[in-house]
Amino acid sequence: MVTVRALIATAVHHNWEIEQLDVNNAFLHGDLNEEVYMHIPQGYTKSVPPNSSYADTSLLTYNKGTTFLALVIYVDDLLLTGNNPKLISDVKQQLDTTFSIKDLGSIHYYLGIEFLRNLQGITISQRKYALELLHLAGILVEKPSNIPLDPTINLTDNIGEPLPDATQYRTLVGKLIYCTITRPDLSFAAQILSQFSQSPKTSHLQALYKVLRYIKLSPGQGLHFLQHTSLSLQAYCDSDWIKCSISRRYVTGYCIYLSSCLISWQSKKQTMVSRSSTEAEYRALADCTCEITWLQSLLHDLHVPTTTYVPIFL
Repeated sequence: MVTVRALIATAVHHNWEIEQLDVNNAFLHGDLNEEVYMHIPQGYTKSVPPNSSYADTSLLTYNKGTTFLALVIYVDDLLLTGNNPKLISDVKQQLDTTFSIKDLGSIHYYLGIEFLRNLQGITISQRKYALELLHLAGILVEKPSNIPLDPTINLTDNIGEPLPDATQYRTLVGKLIYCTITRPDLSFAAQILSQFSQSPKTSHLQALYKVLRYIKLSPGQGLHFLQHTSLSLQAYCDSDWIKCSISRRYVTGYCIYLSSCLISWQSKKQTMVSRSSTEAEYRALADCTCEITWLQSLLHDLHVPTTTYVPIFL
């Protein structure tokens, strides 16, 4: 989704239309036992995040002279944008001839994300998905919460009674994680609650319900990609030393902006115990720097000029 958000910010900056396509009959009716390769036509380049677990996600770009096109493919959902409407129309016709596609017009609903475009830019949210999540949890009539997690409560694995059936907890946490696509304010809570999915307790379920009641406060909250005269990267990162009272591991987090457009963020408990708060801060910087390095490569493919120097604020 970082690739999608970067593409949206770029398209809004250039005032390009973003077309949405859907492939008919994308799923196989049988078992596939052979290796599958993607053929990239001459003139196109392919960009995939390093160490990505999404093998079916790819970005194809076309650049010839002053003409630029970008195509994002996720399973059977496609986004197409660029500065040449005539070529975009030709590409859609060729795709329909080869694969049989459905032209959905300007982007409006993609992978459960709602897109609303105006003269200032594009707003993305998951309002429909969030309301479905609240309905599934049965808390639509509950009082909203002003904060996702209670800062005075430290969740551990030895407080509360084991849930008789952990299926609902795991399902709700999984859907909560998907909400973080447009809600960075939920990332830390989702990271905390997901580590108890193996054997959740009643205290964990109560904390989960509080997060869902926080979503109920504003289910349509999301991100706004404004149109800017220039695009530049800047980042913020931090670490919380020995935050986890169970493993004593530290939590790192970062958020990266393209101008004022938030395109990448993370809240993650690390796999090791840091010996000092200074070491934890340096490791947070290292994680943020790796993401910036990849983003610079991605923006290069999108023909967005970037500088070697990117400020990181602690």
